[in-house]
Amino acid sequence: MLFSEIYSVYYNTVAAIISEALDRKISEKRISEIIRERAFSESVLSILPALEKGEWALFDKNLRTPVKHRPGMPLTDLQKRWLKALSLDPRIALFDVPLAGLDNVTPLFEPDDFIFFDRCADGDLFSDDAYKERFRTIRKAMREKRRLYIAYRNRLNRLKRGGFIPYRLEYSFKDDKFRLETAGVRYATYINLNRMESCELRGTYDADSLCPPKRKEASLRFTLKDERNALERVLLHFSDCRKETRRMENDAYDVKLVYDAQDETEILIRVLSFGPVLRVTAPERFISLIRERIFRQWNLFKKI
Repeated sequence: MLFSEIYSVYYNTVAAIISEALDRKISEKRISEIIRERAFSESVLSILPALEKGEWALFDKNLRTPVKHRPGMPLTDLQKRWLKALSLDPRIALFDVPLAGLDNVTPLFEPDDFIFFDRCADGDLFSDDAYKERFRTIRKAMREKRRLYIAYRNRLNRLKRGGFIPYRLEYSFKDDKFRLETAGVRYATYINLNRMESCELRGTYDADSLCPPKRKEASLRFTLKDERNALERVLLHFSDCRKETRRMENDAYDVKLVYDAQDETEILIRVLSFGPVLRVTAPERFISLIRERIFRQWNLFKKI
């Protein structure tokens, strides 16, 4: 792993302990406080004994450190190349992430190295200056609890205008699009950022009185054969959905999946991507959607 979640926490925690020990005499109680603040709840059981017993040779029995300089965490060349590769993703620029010092670094990979066969080809124009400005305006409104006045095109290409309260930004990997979920209005719950023509900041709103938008949920049930690590792949693939999983006989599982009704087309495509290891058993309406889509794909295949 290029960046280890567990060990980087340990490294930074011990670095903070050493830095404080260089400034003043440090106690066992203070070391425990730093560990609880920066690491995991159970880390006191491993870090503190390792320091006290000299296992890591960073402190003596009197909790004095032989280290003369404050510890640093310089990046390796491999980590820099990984960060450089991420910086080439046009979506990174939307968040104004500072990635200085990577000018002369060769990226570990480039966007053209990947071919997506299960993603829509008409994704958002992330590099467009007007798109980036709308994205930053939305983020600022969410941080400052302010309303937005948005002009956008609906699915029928009709121009709509109105005031909205930004509630949440969502990204769809399948569509390669961002959409804004709004609150406090009746006629618009989601607005695709690519359909916006303008987005302006307005006054603040009372966050305590904000009513979250109500989502219409739908569910389906399917059986899964745990072949080729299918269970782990399904749980990861549908990690954004609520699930109830029950083990059956012969390495089979019964899974109930709860999802946002507006995402049904995307869920349908994701279900079909698992092929014969996954079999939808309910509801009948969703099974009919599967048949309809398979027949449509078959007819397109025959025309090739």
